[in-house]
Amino acid sequence: MLTTAEPQSTAAPALTTTVAREYVHRAALSEVLPTGWDKRGRDTFTVTAQWPRCHSFYVPEHGLHDPLLLCETIRQSSTLLAHVGYHIPLGYHLSWSRLQFAVDPDALRIEATPADVQLHVVCSDIRYHRAVPATMSMHLEAVRHGTPFATASVRFASHSPAVYRRLRAGRGEVGEVFARAPQPPEPVPRSAVGRLRKQDIVLAPTSERQRWRLRVDTSHPVLFDHALDHVPGMLLLESVRQAAHAMEPGRAGAMLPTSMDVSFNRYVEFDDPCWIEAEPAPMTAPSSGTRRTIRVNAVQKGFFAFHANAEFMDAAQG
Repeated sequence: MLTTAEPQSTAAPALTTTVAREYVHRAALSEVLPTGWDKRGRDTFTVTAQWPRCHSFYVPEHGLHDPLLLCETIRQSSTLLAHVGYHIPLGYHLSWSRLQFAVDPDALRIEATPADVQLHVVCSDIRYHRAVPATMSMHLEAVRHGTPFATASVRFASHSPAVYRRLRAGRGEVGEVFARAPQPPEPVPRSAVGRLRKQDIVLAPTSERQRWRLRVDTSHPVLFDHALDHVPGMLLLESVRQAAHAMEPGRAGAMLPTSMDVSFNRYVEFDDPCWIEAEPAPMTAPSSGTRRTIRVNAVQKGFFAFHANAEFMDAAQG
């Protein structure tokens, strides 16, 4: 008689996917970074995310992940928790008023596999309107391999579709505004901002030193993953990075943002020129030669749209 051995029981492998793209306001599944979330306490959460070893826009430099990939992870994670943690309905508009981050560049080394990141999030200063958060702050600590490597905070507001229509009165529906966006002007040279593709350049030249016109290309597949009726915050952060590089266009190394403090004051519109103005910030500590701090203002129709203070490291020498 033939007998068979008892089958060995094996544990099923853990399966991983990304969160629903709707929760992070992305159209392309390939651009979704968070892979899960967990509620730890009344206003505390953990978000897991994965960074690809290479990205079409947040391009790695000198073996380091782009810190703006951290900022996009923060944006997506705060949006995710707004919906799943605080039940802000899908269809509401979320807008940043403040973003701060600081990152240890040594922890951004690209390894043999994609980077698995955890964000520990504490929410505070929550103001409700009809049981839905109208404004709130999130404080985040990013962890890789069990070691914290970045801190960040973001404050944002949520607007119902009706409130948002009143805020944007006279501009029309989002799809109409997006379709009417003008063609972008010619960019500064690729070498001036450390970008290889014309489509990725967000600055256009002016006759004034350290002043550029914001270049908005609504056909960009990452910055404009879906239709918008204003310039997105991630494009504005990229303008700060490119301004830092353009202040010293002969510098060989890429400018790696290691910290930013950005205040968003107004929506940046498509149909009026927005001017990016940069200057060196006063040094608060002796410079090592590889780091520099700048101030950047965006001006549209005579109003300051955002202010930024940012520190950069020369990635080639870091």
